[in-house]
Amino acid sequence: MNLLIRSATIADPGSPFYQQVVDVLIEKGQITRIAKKIDSDIETFDARGKKLSPGFFDLNCNIGELGLETKEDLQTGTKAAAAGGFTGVALMPNTVPPVHSKAEIEYLVNRSKNNLVDFYPLGAISHKREGKDLAEMYDMYQSGAKAFTDGNRPVQDAGLMERALLYTKGFDALVLSYPEDTAIAGKAKVHEGEVSTLLGMKGIPSLAEELMIARDLYLAEYTGSKIHFTTVSTERSVSLIREAKKKGLPVTCDVAAHHLLLTDEALLGFDSQYKVKPPLRTKKDVNALLRGLQDGTIDAIVSQHTPHEVEFKNVEFEVAEFGMISLQTAFSIALEAGLPSEMIVEKMAVNPRKILNIEVPVVAEGRDANLVVFDENAGWTYERSNNRSKSYNSPFLDKKLKGLVLLTCNNNKLFKS
Repeated sequence: MNLLIRSATIADPGSPFYQQVVDVLIEKGQITRIAKKIDSDIETFDARGKKLSPGFFDLNCNIGELGLETKEDLQTGTKAAAAGGFTGVALMPNTVPPVHSKAEIEYLVNRSKNNLVDFYPLGAISHKREGKDLAEMYDMYQSGAKAFTDGNRPVQDAGLMERALLYTKGFDALVLSYPEDTAIAGKAKVHEGEVSTLLGMKGIPSLAEELMIARDLYLAEYTGSKIHFTTVSTERSVSLIREAKKKGLPVTCDVAAHHLLLTDEALLGFDSQYKVKPPLRTKKDVNALLRGLQDGTIDAIVSQHTPHEVEFKNVEFEVAEFGMISLQTAFSIALEAGLPSEMIVEKMAVNPRKILNIEVPVVAEGRDANLVVFDENAGWTYERSNNRSKSYNSPFLDKKLKGLVLLTCNNNKLFKS
């Protein structure tokens, strides 16, 4: 793949050309030259007024393989990710069978080789994600698992979580915690507050998330292990993690893009497309999450891409599944939430790779071309016709969004919008 990108503004803080307007020459998938002006007769892409950064990386993504390919498979997941500017994706183990042994890890690693998007399968903490016995974590680690999580099933057994933290510490692996105390959350479907009262529905209190974060912070401190909290959503969760970081604990966390923009008021119409978990919270929580991003408490932004067939979402709110597709919209939602593109690059391209101990791409001569070109000012409408996912469960369909990914490049492969 040969391409000359003209007049791009470099938005890579690790590049020697940071914030400069330059031409970038890519030959056979490698950046061979960067200069103010490059003359070449190969295919060109006009990036005047556009920004170029390392490709985005998603720390929390659900793809149907294995076993749930009717929701999404690696092929359609690649198309959706590339259209959203992602060149790397961490796969949650929420599959059938779950990713709980080296066989599933090796299948996903081999299945996604030489792909435009690099897929990194995360191994389950517990066998079958049942929260009872530790899975074969070291075997999975040797086969390519970058971290361990039970996905959308929180680890309720404190002893099991303690053993997981101690065990992974031995080979410097990372444990991801989805913080929810299910005894507190129960079977509720929405955030507990004024809106849940108006809807006449039992709510999930913020306490359910915060108790689990407090527990796992104590466990991480006791074991001396590093831990990552995924999809934090409440004001006090941010405060707890902020204080832990001040104490020097090796803790990181991320937030789902939709939690930066939407509140539980979106549920007043009982639209199941807004049904996610953790549930949409209040404006006060949204503001706390934005402050957490700004002061560095929250390290990364994730898509929490969760595809479902139509029969699982276009039903009564109570019985609809949780989740929305968001690989294509995460960047735009972050912009709509008011975040500057420089922060988005940090939280969606640089920090996620650092958290998983993956090399961060750099826009520099002699480096592989792992990059995205985007126009943060362009408007576009997300429609079924340009949706690359196999599923359609998004509240943003038929909505006009801000910020368009124009080009995604990785592994000597190219996507153009």
